[in-house]
Amino acid sequence: MTTTAPTAVPTDARITGPRVVRAEWIKFRSLRSSLILLAATLVVFAALGLGFSAFLADATIEPGTPAPPGGPSSLDPLGASLGGVNLAQLLIATLGVLLTAGEYATGMIRTSLAAVPRRWPVLTAKITVLAGVSLAVLLPTVLLTFLGGQAVLGDKGIALGDDGVLRAVLGTAAYLAGIGVLGAALGSLLRTTAGALTSVVALLLVVPGVVSLLPESWSETISPYLPSNAGQAFMSLGGDPNLLSPQAGAAVFVGWLLALVGAALTRLLGRDA
Repeated sequence: MTTTAPTAVPTDARITGPRVVRAEWIKFRSLRSSLILLAATLVVFAALGLGFSAFLADATIEPGTPAPPGGPSSLDPLGASLGGVNLAQLLIATLGVLLTAGEYATGMIRTSLAAVPRRWPVLTAKITVLAGVSLAVLLPTVLLTFLGGQAVLGDKGIALGDDGVLRAVLGTAAYLAGIGVLGAALGSLLRTTAGALTSVVALLLVVPGVVSLLPESWSETISPYLPSNAGQAFMSLGGDPNLLSPQAGAAVFVGWLLALVGAALTRLLGRDA
Protein backbone atom coordinates (compact mmCIF):
# COMPACT_ATOMS: atom_id res chain seq x y z
CA MET A 1 0.00 0.00 0.00
CA THR A 2 1.28 3.42 -0.85
CA THR A 3 0.64 6.56 1.08
CA THR A 4 0.54 10.12 -0.12
CA ALA A 5 2.09 12.83 1.97
CA PRO A 6 -0.39 15.54 2.89
CA THR A 7 -0.08 18.71 0.87
CA ALA A 8 1.34 21.54 2.90
CA VAL A 9 -0.87 24.57 3.19
CA PRO A 10 1.05 27.79 2.49
CA THR A 11 1.45 29.88 5.62
CA ASP A 12 0.52 33.02 3.69
CA ALA A 13 -2.74 31.62 2.31
CA ARG A 14 -4.72 34.62 3.45
CA ILE A 15 -7.73 36.22 1.82
CA THR A 16 -6.51 39.48 0.33
CA GLY A 17 -8.05 41.95 -2.06
CA PRO A 18 -5.74 41.12 -4.98
CA ARG A 19 -6.41 37.39 -4.55
CA VAL A 20 -10.18 37.92 -4.60
CA VAL A 21 -9.82 40.08 -7.72
CA ARG A 22 -7.69 37.37 -9.34
CA ALA A 23 -10.33 34.76 -8.51
CA GLU A 24 -13.05 36.91 -10.07
CA TRP A 25 -10.86 37.48 -13.14
CA ILE A 26 -10.54 33.71 -13.56
CA LYS A 27 -14.32 33.38 -13.31
CA PHE A 28 -14.83 36.18 -15.84
CA ARG A 29 -12.54 34.79 -18.52
CA SER A 30 -13.76 31.24 -17.93
CA LEU A 31 -17.40 32.09 -18.69
CA ARG A 32 -18.17 31.91 -22.41
CA SER A 33 -21.18 34.18 -21.96
CA SER A 34 -18.95 36.96 -20.57
CA LEU A 35 -16.62 36.87 -23.55
CA ILE A 36 -19.49 36.65 -26.05
CA LEU A 37 -21.36 39.60 -24.57
CA LEU A 38 -18.22 41.70 -24.34
CA ALA A 39 -17.34 40.93 -27.96
CA ALA A 40 -20.93 41.63 -29.04
CA THR A 41 -20.79 45.02 -27.31
CA LEU A 42 -17.67 45.98 -29.24
CA VAL A 43 -18.94 44.70 -32.60
CA VAL A 44 -22.35 46.34 -32.27
CA PHE A 45 -20.88 49.66 -31.19
CA ALA A 46 -18.37 49.75 -34.04
CA ALA A 47 -20.76 48.46 -36.72
CA LEU A 48 -23.53 50.90 -35.86
CA GLY A 49 -21.15 53.84 -35.49
CA LEU A 50 -19.65 53.23 -38.93
CA GLY A 51 -23.10 52.55 -40.39
CA PHE A 52 -24.58 55.80 -39.07
CA SER A 53 -21.51 57.68 -40.32
CA ALA A 54 -22.02 56.22 -43.80
CA PHE A 55 -25.68 57.23 -43.62
CA LEU A 56 -24.70 60.81 -42.77
CA ALA A 57 -22.02 60.87 -45.47
CA ASP A 58 -24.69 60.41 -48.16
CA ALA A 59 -24.75 63.59 -50.23
CA THR A 60 -28.54 63.89 -49.85
CA ILE A 61 -28.41 63.78 -46.04
CA GLU A 62 -27.87 66.95 -44.04
CA PRO A 63 -26.80 67.15 -40.39
CA GLY A 64 -29.84 67.25 -38.10
CA THR A 65 -31.83 64.83 -40.25
CA PRO A 66 -33.72 62.25 -38.13
CA ALA A 67 -31.56 59.17 -37.79
CA PRO A 68 -32.54 55.66 -38.86
CA PRO A 69 -34.17 53.40 -36.24
CA GLY A 70 -31.82 52.58 -33.40
CA GLY A 71 -29.55 55.53 -34.05
CA PRO A 72 -28.98 58.81 -32.23
CA SER A 73 -31.91 61.20 -32.01
CA SER A 74 -30.36 63.43 -34.68
CA LEU A 75 -27.35 62.94 -36.87
CA ASP A 76 -24.18 64.97 -36.47
CA PRO A 77 -20.57 63.86 -37.05
CA LEU A 78 -19.96 63.02 -33.39
CA GLY A 79 -23.37 61.51 -32.68
CA ALA A 80 -23.24 59.36 -35.80
CA SER A 81 -19.85 57.78 -35.06
CA LEU A 82 -20.78 57.17 -31.42
CA GLY A 83 -24.40 56.25 -32.12
CA GLY A 84 -23.84 52.56 -31.36
CA VAL A 85 -23.89 53.39 -27.64
CA ASN A 86 -27.70 53.11 -27.59
CA LEU A 87 -27.68 49.36 -28.22
CA ALA A 88 -24.23 48.59 -26.81
CA GLN A 89 -25.32 49.81 -23.38
CA LEU A 90 -27.96 47.08 -23.18
CA LEU A 91 -25.43 44.39 -24.05
CA ILE A 92 -22.84 45.45 -21.49
CA ALA A 93 -25.53 45.95 -18.85
CA THR A 94 -26.63 42.37 -19.51
CA LEU A 95 -23.02 41.27 -19.00
CA GLY A 96 -22.96 43.02 -15.63
CA VAL A 97 -26.26 41.46 -14.58
CA LEU A 98 -25.13 37.95 -15.49
CA LEU A 99 -21.86 38.31 -13.56
CA THR A 100 -23.74 38.88 -10.30
CA ALA A 101 -27.31 37.61 -10.59
CA GLY A 102 -26.06 34.56 -12.49
CA GLU A 103 -24.22 33.34 -9.38
CA TYR A 104 -27.43 33.55 -7.36
CA ALA A 105 -29.28 31.58 -10.03
CA THR A 106 -26.70 28.75 -10.01
CA GLY A 107 -26.00 28.84 -6.27
CA MET A 108 -22.33 29.58 -6.91
CA ILE A 109 -22.62 32.66 -4.74
CA ARG A 110 -22.69 30.45 -1.62
CA THR A 111 -19.29 29.02 -2.52
CA SER A 112 -17.90 32.49 -3.20
CA LEU A 113 -19.13 33.84 0.14
CA ALA A 114 -17.90 30.78 2.01
CA ALA A 115 -14.44 31.42 0.58
CA VAL A 116 -14.62 35.13 1.42
CA PRO A 117 -16.61 35.42 4.67
CA ARG A 118 -16.36 39.22 4.81
CA ARG A 119 -18.61 39.23 1.70
CA TRP A 120 -18.06 42.78 0.46
CA PRO A 121 -14.75 41.98 -1.32
CA VAL A 122 -16.63 39.54 -3.58
CA LEU A 123 -18.84 42.25 -5.08
CA THR A 124 -16.15 44.91 -5.21
CA ALA A 125 -13.80 42.45 -6.94
CA LYS A 126 -16.46 41.62 -9.54
CA ILE A 127 -16.99 45.31 -10.21
CA THR A 128 -13.26 45.97 -10.37
CA VAL A 129 -12.74 43.20 -12.94
CA LEU A 130 -15.76 44.23 -15.01
CA ALA A 131 -14.87 47.93 -15.03
CA GLY A 132 -11.18 47.28 -15.72
CA VAL A 133 -11.75 44.85 -18.59
CA SER A 134 -14.51 47.00 -20.06
CA LEU A 135 -12.39 50.15 -20.09
CA ALA A 136 -9.39 48.28 -21.48
CA VAL A 137 -11.33 47.10 -24.54
CA LEU A 138 -13.81 49.94 -24.93
CA LEU A 139 -11.32 52.82 -24.99
CA PRO A 140 -9.54 51.65 -28.16
CA THR A 141 -12.82 50.48 -29.73
CA VAL A 142 -14.56 53.82 -29.21
CA LEU A 143 -11.52 55.77 -30.38
CA LEU A 144 -11.05 53.66 -33.52
CA THR A 145 -14.78 53.79 -34.30
CA PHE A 146 -14.76 57.57 -34.01
CA LEU A 147 -11.71 57.89 -36.27
CA GLY A 148 -13.19 55.42 -38.76
CA GLY A 149 -16.49 57.28 -38.77
CA GLN A 150 -14.80 60.60 -39.44
CA ALA A 151 -12.82 59.01 -42.27
CA VAL A 152 -16.11 57.82 -43.80
CA LEU A 153 -17.61 61.30 -43.39
CA GLY A 154 -14.66 62.99 -45.10
CA ASP A 155 -15.24 66.74 -45.36
CA LYS A 156 -18.31 66.47 -43.11
CA GLY A 157 -16.25 65.01 -40.28
CA ILE A 158 -14.70 66.62 -37.24
CA ALA A 159 -11.26 66.24 -35.65
CA LEU A 160 -10.43 64.57 -32.37
CA GLY A 161 -8.70 67.76 -31.27
CA ASP A 162 -11.80 69.92 -31.75
CA ASP A 163 -13.29 71.46 -28.62
CA GLY A 164 -14.99 68.83 -26.46
CA VAL A 165 -14.53 65.94 -28.88
CA LEU A 166 -11.85 63.99 -26.99
CA ARG A 167 -13.84 64.36 -23.76
CA ALA A 168 -16.95 63.01 -25.48
CA VAL A 169 -15.08 60.05 -26.97
CA LEU A 170 -13.44 59.10 -23.67
CA GLY A 171 -16.73 59.77 -21.89
CA THR A 172 -18.53 57.29 -24.13
CA ALA A 173 -16.12 54.51 -23.16
CA ALA A 174 -16.48 55.45 -19.48
CA TYR A 175 -20.28 55.56 -19.79
CA LEU A 176 -20.47 52.06 -21.25
CA ALA A 177 -18.15 50.69 -18.57
CA GLY A 178 -20.30 52.43 -15.97
CA ILE A 179 -23.47 50.90 -17.38
CA GLY A 180 -21.84 47.49 -16.95
CA VAL A 181 -21.24 48.35 -13.29
CA LEU A 182 -24.85 49.53 -13.01
CA GLY A 183 -26.03 46.16 -14.33
CA ALA A 184 -23.78 44.30 -11.89
CA ALA A 185 -25.09 46.36 -8.97
CA LEU A 186 -28.72 45.72 -9.92
CA GLY A 187 -28.00 42.04 -10.41
CA SER A 188 -26.51 41.78 -6.92
CA LEU A 189 -29.25 43.92 -5.38
CA LEU A 190 -32.22 42.10 -6.93
CA ARG A 191 -30.54 38.66 -7.16
CA THR A 192 -32.65 37.59 -10.15
CA THR A 193 -31.53 37.85 -13.76
CA ALA A 194 -35.00 38.64 -15.13
CA GLY A 195 -35.71 41.29 -12.50
CA ALA A 196 -32.35 42.97 -12.93
CA LEU A 197 -32.56 43.02 -16.73
CA THR A 198 -36.07 44.44 -16.57
CA SER A 199 -34.87 47.14 -14.18
CA VAL A 200 -31.97 48.03 -16.49
CA VAL A 201 -34.24 48.43 -19.50
CA ALA A 202 -36.74 50.43 -17.47
CA LEU A 203 -34.10 52.74 -16.02
CA LEU A 204 -32.30 53.39 -19.31
CA LEU A 205 -35.17 53.38 -21.82
CA VAL A 206 -38.64 53.36 -20.25
CA VAL A 207 -38.32 55.87 -17.43
CA PRO A 208 -36.89 58.66 -19.66
CA GLY A 209 -39.86 58.21 -22.01
CA VAL A 210 -42.36 58.29 -19.16
CA VAL A 211 -40.74 61.37 -17.63
CA SER A 212 -40.96 63.18 -20.97
CA LEU A 213 -44.76 62.78 -20.79
CA LEU A 214 -45.00 64.57 -17.45
CA PRO A 215 -45.84 68.28 -17.23
CA GLU A 216 -43.00 70.32 -18.67
CA SER A 217 -41.91 71.78 -15.34
CA TRP A 218 -41.60 68.28 -13.85
CA SER A 219 -39.93 66.81 -16.92
CA GLU A 220 -37.30 69.54 -17.13
CA THR A 221 -36.51 69.07 -13.44
CA ILE A 222 -36.24 65.26 -13.40
CA SER A 223 -35.02 64.31 -16.87
CA PRO A 224 -31.43 65.67 -16.74
CA TYR A 225 -30.72 63.61 -13.62
CA LEU A 226 -31.63 60.23 -15.07
CA PRO A 227 -28.51 58.08 -15.68
CA SER A 228 -28.83 57.93 -19.47
CA ASN A 229 -29.36 61.68 -19.78
CA ALA A 230 -26.57 62.42 -17.31
CA GLY A 231 -24.32 60.26 -19.49
CA GLN A 232 -25.46 62.07 -22.62
CA ALA A 233 -24.29 65.33 -21.04
CA PHE A 234 -20.63 64.22 -21.11
CA MET A 235 -20.90 62.16 -24.31
CA SER A 236 -21.95 65.18 -26.39
CA LEU A 237 -20.31 68.47 -27.23
CA GLY A 238 -22.53 70.36 -24.80
CA GLY A 239 -24.78 73.32 -25.34
CA ASP A 240 -28.07 71.42 -25.03
CA PRO A 241 -30.27 73.37 -22.57
CA ASN A 242 -32.11 70.16 -21.67
CA LEU A 243 -28.92 68.52 -20.36
CA LEU A 244 -26.57 69.19 -17.49
CA SER A 245 -23.05 70.47 -18.09
CA PRO A 246 -20.52 67.71 -18.87
CA GLN A 247 -18.99 67.98 -15.39
CA ALA A 248 -22.36 67.92 -13.62
CA GLY A 249 -23.54 65.03 -15.81
CA ALA A 250 -20.46 62.99 -14.90
CA ALA A 251 -21.00 63.70 -11.21
CA VAL A 252 -24.66 62.64 -11.37
CA PHE A 253 -23.81 59.47 -13.29
CA VAL A 254 -21.14 58.50 -10.76
CA GLY A 255 -23.64 59.26 -8.00
CA TRP A 256 -26.08 56.74 -9.52
CA LEU A 257 -23.36 54.09 -9.62
CA LEU A 258 -22.26 54.73 -6.03
CA ALA A 259 -25.85 54.64 -4.79
CA LEU A 260 -26.66 51.34 -6.51
CA VAL A 261 -23.37 49.68 -5.54
CA GLY A 262 -23.88 50.90 -1.97
CA ALA A 263 -27.40 49.45 -1.89
CA ALA A 264 -26.11 46.13 -3.27
CA LEU A 265 -23.33 46.00 -0.65
CA THR A 266 -25.81 46.80 2.13
CA ARG A 267 -28.05 43.92 1.10
CA LEU A 268 -25.11 41.56 0.64
CA LEU A 269 -23.87 42.29 4.16
CA GLY A 270 -27.30 42.20 5.78
CA ARG A 271 -28.99 39.21 4.18
CA ASP A 272 -27.95 35.63 3.43
CA ALA A 273 -27.57 34.49 -0.18
